[in-house]
Amino acid sequence: MELIERLLFGSESLWGGGVAHSVLILALVVALGVMLGKLKVAGVSLGVTGILFVGIAFSYFGMNVDEHLMHFLKEFGLILFVYSIGLQVGPGFFSSFRKGGVTLNKLAVLVVALGVATTVALYYITGLSMTTMVGVMSGAVTNTPGLGAAQQAFSDMHTGADAPDIATGYAVAYPLGVVGAILTLIGLRYLLRIDVKREEAAAGQDSDAQKDLTTRRLSVEIVNAAVNGKTVAEIRDLALRDFVISRISRGGGSPELADASTALHCGDRILLIAAPRDVEALVALLGREVDAEPMVHDKAMISRRILITKPELNGKTLSELRVRSTCGVTITRINRSGIDLVASGNLQLQIGDRVTVVGPELSVAHAERLFGNSLKRLNHPNLIPIFTGIALGVLLGSISFWIPGIPQPVKLGLAGGPLIVAILIGRYGPHYKLVTYTTMSANLMLREVGISLFLAGVGLGAGEEFVPTLAAGGYVWIAYGAVITVVPLLLAGIFGRFYYKLNYYTLIGVLSGASTNPPALAYSAEQTSSDAPSVGYATVYPLSMFLRVLAAQLLILIFG
Repeated sequence: MELIERLLFGSESLWGGGVAHSVLILALVVALGVMLGKLKVAGVSLGVTGILFVGIAFSYFGMNVDEHLMHFLKEFGLILFVYSIGLQVGPGFFSSFRKGGVTLNKLAVLVVALGVATTVALYYITGLSMTTMVGVMSGAVTNTPGLGAAQQAFSDMHTGADAPDIATGYAVAYPLGVVGAILTLIGLRYLLRIDVKREEAAAGQDSDAQKDLTTRRLSVEIVNAAVNGKTVAEIRDLALRDFVISRISRGGGSPELADASTALHCGDRILLIAAPRDVEALVALLGREVDAEPMVHDKAMISRRILITKPELNGKTLSELRVRSTCGVTITRINRSGIDLVASGNLQLQIGDRVTVVGPELSVAHAERLFGNSLKRLNHPNLIPIFTGIALGVLLGSISFWIPGIPQPVKLGLAGGPLIVAILIGRYGPHYKLVTYTTMSANLMLREVGISLFLAGVGLGAGEEFVPTLAAGGYVWIAYGAVITVVPLLLAGIFGRFYYKLNYYTLIGVLSGASTNPPALAYSAEQTSSDAPSVGYATVYPLSMFLRVLAAQLLILIFG
């Protein structure tokens, strides 16, 4: 019994209660929390949020770990979580932001503005101090950097004084901030009468951002005399659109490969691959769409997806490889992070890309040797870019940004910095021959471990003050936090659906990112097989994090 008590409650003679004690508590909180999260009530489960509530229960009954160790676990877990997200969505992030990201960020700004307006309104209605309300607001939107920024701003204003009600308000409002956000996303599904199957099928294809991140294959018969005799390269310059011609059939003959120098003539049939947004214009330019089955099922040509695993190919463009002349195949599309990209000549390859090649069987076998196609190579983790990126992210998050008229600097923090660096590395790493690929299973493991550590740390830190505050009337703060959580998400969700016509899965990703709410993203990602929630989350998260931190500081500086 003495051994069990020492393991559960720690030993005063050891720092932090002892290593065995800390590991045991953390492991039990995560394991029991995951089991709790799997339980469903009326079809709804807590998911990873169950870890938070188990952590609160452990802390309340005295089974806790050292506060410094707990703080480290919480922040490091959050870094792992957001960094893995950044690596996953990095390749498609800038394309998304360039096309549809402005719209998504406008919606995120609306969420933040509504949250601040709701907080200020409650401040005047309830008469509570702004320090308490800022703590409640930070907990309601699950924004730990905002909490730290508010505490630092108050300390700087009052020469080192502390405002414990900021942390207490955060701890009280945080649990319902997590659950309330998830419940609001669920409520939006019923309120907006979402057809789950239709939204799943359309996920990632309804917005301008996502239409550039997929491809469509179709057969076209050349009937426009204006393009008769022109080469594929000349037509590409004329159309000002990227496309690939996989095969060409002349006069009803057998399909053959085509390249940039192939001339097209009226009556030819081609198998065309292009982005969905460009299909209509290309068909109008070339001729008319016809049945693609005869060309697709031709026995002389085969189509195969090949995995790029040779490090020396990382960062090379398709035009540099000249696979048409060296291997006798045509690359029709590139699948990267689950997204199909048109195989344009200036597209840079990355380790882990899956290229679709078309050609005779012997030529395809030659292409396999060129690209590698060895899954074993990819299973070996690339730790250098991960930890180098985390280090750079921490440095970026620690840089102070001065804004005119604001007496205190603001920072991206330990979440915003690593996320931005991960996106940049995921997008531009291959330019500098940096291998950033991680298998999907490795990425998911990194993500799940990170969010589990984060929620365990938050729960263990909130438990001691949670129940006493409730008993002293602090339960009202929970209601205030719920209002700050639900009202902005609900109003912005309805606005985004009806005004911006956003897909439901993109919408809930944006709302999760605007709330800087990793558990809400984890819930959103579980609802669909597409990357739409993650792309939406990562598109708005950096700006939302900056605005959340800035808003918490401004409220303290103005009203505190």
